[in-house]
Amino acid sequence: MLGNFSYCNPTKLYFGDQSLQYLNTELPKYGQNVVLVYGGGSIKKNGIYDEVIEILKAKGKNVAEIAGVMPNPTLAKLYEGIEIARAHKADLLLAVGGGSVCDYAKAVSVSVNCSDDPWEKYFVRFEEPDCETIPVGCVLTMVGTGSEMNAGSVITNTEKKMKVGHVFSDEKIMPRFSILNPRYTLTLPHYQMVAGIYDIFNHICEQYFSGTDDNTSDYIAEALMKSVVHSSRIANKDSQNYEARSNIMWTATWALNTLIAKGKSTDWMVHMLGQAVGAHTNATHGMTLAAVSLPYYRHILPYGLAKFKRFAINVWGVSADGKTDEAVAEEGLKAMESWMRELGLAMSISELGATEDMIEGIAGATLILKGGYKVLDHGEIVKVLKESL
Repeated sequence: MLGNFSYCNPTKLYFGDQSLQYLNTELPKYGQNVVLVYGGGSIKKNGIYDEVIEILKAKGKNVAEIAGVMPNPTLAKLYEGIEIARAHKADLLLAVGGGSVCDYAKAVSVSVNCSDDPWEKYFVRFEEPDCETIPVGCVLTMVGTGSEMNAGSVITNTEKKMKVGHVFSDEKIMPRFSILNPRYTLTLPHYQMVAGIYDIFNHICEQYFSGTDDNTSDYIAEALMKSVVHSSRIANKDSQNYEARSNIMWTATWALNTLIAKGKSTDWMVHMLGQAVGAHTNATHGMTLAAVSLPYYRHILPYGLAKFKRFAINVWGVSADGKTDEAVAEEGLKAMESWMRELGLAMSISELGATEDMIEGIAGATLILKGGYKVLDHGEIVKVLKESL
């Protein structure tokens, strides 16, 4: 394992079907003014809102709300939330929802006491906060992003048609606590469930497909990928299978809490491509990743052949007997494609509303990163996107 690194993750997790009770343990640690952050209202339909409000009132909290956080949180919505949190003099931002709600709460957290424009400061210049941040807690209702245990935040600027993520380096941006009740995920529509499952899987891939050394992180990544594939097949047939859904939820957290990135350069180009597609179509995040993944991986396969061969053998059980390395690696991607189709994932960006005349714009909005096996130029990005249509 090469390189030098430090590792610290301060987020406290409460897991299980009785985990919401631990909100009673956490709330006394913070001041009286709580801002409840949530999405389109599903938590009111399924009863989670009432459960959370009851606990907040029992603890004597003064509650304000930021409702209507969309799946791809916009800059305009961020500005709205900043003003609500400022007016309420928030002591805690409590995000109740999926990854987008958690991402959004972190963006509000670093912006409330900052005089700079948050888009320019955090999503253009990628600076760290130099102001007091507001603590964030999460009650997770949808899995996929891993936002419940990391310092990442993604915001969409609809005017510029840019969707940009910033993974903050300051540990205080991570949620102070996260409550993970797998039962809260059981009411998700199938489309959202499988999109989240692929988001998990691709988070692992983004970290796995980099580096050439013998790295412990890769062994952990392979086990996590196998767990996702196994549990996803059960959940795809029976979405109410608690054991499968709980395993998916736990894997999602470990897929992106920075553990398996240690000692790695990491890639993240699938996310850059997918986020650019999402900025132009407003499509579901996990589906944009699914639609661009295979064309991208087939493009970089020759440059990371040894890892793609290992992926085929260790994750998908491909036999290498009598086959070239290239044949084994390609068979692994075919197995991955078969699994993706089995789940019902989007396999092209045209399914998500992208058209050929959008390609140049999407390519121009795609950030180019250098951690993977091949640094793409603009022409290669256009090629991958066209193969994703």
